[in-house]
Amino acid sequence: MIDIKVPTVGESISEVTLVKWLKKEGDYVNRDEVLCELESEKATFELNAEQAGILHIKAQEGATLAIGDLACSIDETAAKPAGAEAAPAAPAPKADAPKKEEKSAPAPAKEAPQSDVKATPVAQAIMSDKQVKPAEVKGTGSKGRIMKQDVLEAIAHPGRKGGDTANTREERRDKMSNLRKTVSRRLVEAKNSTAMLTTFNEVDMTRIMDIRKQYKDSFKESHGVNLGFMSFFTKACCIALQEWPAVNAYIDGDAIVYHDYCDISIAVSAPKGLVVPVIRNAESMSMADIENKVVELAKKARDNKLSPDEMAGGTFTITNGGVFGSLMSTPIINIPQSAILGMHKIQDRPVAINGKVEIRPMMYLAVSYDHRIIDGRESVGFLVRVKELLESPELMLFGKDPVKTLLEI
Repeated sequence: MIDIKVPTVGESISEVTLVKWLKKEGDYVNRDEVLCELESEKATFELNAEQAGILHIKAQEGATLAIGDLACSIDETAAKPAGAEAAPAAPAPKADAPKKEEKSAPAPAKEAPQSDVKATPVAQAIMSDKQVKPAEVKGTGSKGRIMKQDVLEAIAHPGRKGGDTANTREERRDKMSNLRKTVSRRLVEAKNSTAMLTTFNEVDMTRIMDIRKQYKDSFKESHGVNLGFMSFFTKACCIALQEWPAVNAYIDGDAIVYHDYCDISIAVSAPKGLVVPVIRNAESMSMADIENKVVELAKKARDNKLSPDEMAGGTFTITNGGVFGSLMSTPIINIPQSAILGMHKIQDRPVAINGKVEIRPMMYLAVSYDHRIIDGRESVGFLVRVKELLESPELMLFGKDPVKTLLEI
């Protein structure tokens, strides 16, 4: 019998939550097959079988386990069941899988939900025509039978779960995940342990939007990735951080730690909460490199595949509330960092250009900073520099005006 214990996943991590078993008690598992998902305060990771054999589960889903605790055991001496060979092989030949599904296409499994929930013929016809699922409708007929009016009510009020009325008083209590607990603790810690202030500015996005419109197709063709906003903001921040080093530093005890590199943390909304994977040495990366890295990290975040190393460190954070429609906000510092840039929604607004009112695509920017290390002059100077670089993207080539570079002034 081989014991499978919770492995060490990071220096500061002492416990994890067993999120989900992917195999059942008594299943025959192959070596290196994924057994379950574990969640630490920083990331979700998988536990693999060290040997082939029969699985014996020791820890239940939702349990909090310390590093080194027993998760399960594998009886490697057990004989392989007759059907065990066919089970792993079945998914591999892709030609067989569709055949099985084709045979079971009309299978009752897909029809079952509709037959389980009784509905009148008229109600059934309306649901089919409007593509309304029975689960989205609350039946008021005898024994929960779905009536025509129930379907019309669900269509008229799609926001009401299962057609429930607005007077429901149901409650649900869910256990906080380790990740959510960590986010909560760190946000409160940031508010209580830093002298946090926020400064605002706005940037005219006309030039960047014109560049994206003009070059998006050729950029995608050359680099295989879309030209987004994040590469422009990351580039601009890297230049500004090197000019204002205090914004790229942090306090460690009685010392200030400065960085001659820019490890940019990108705030990403993942299914289980906010995570901040890091783009390392972003100051040395091309626009295409940055866009590829953002896509890679965002995909890993959505799939809960980020490793602790990919979220460790970071010298400055960029967060984009604009993707959710936020017009203005005050982002909270990602400690131990000293500053964070908040991007927001691009909105057409009237602005004064050379004495005339014009409609321009404008974005509010916010920089929250730790006043213990960053003075007002530095925070405002940093944000003004970011604004300048974004409004004149050609400045990002040299960090300053090409003509001034030519004239050495």
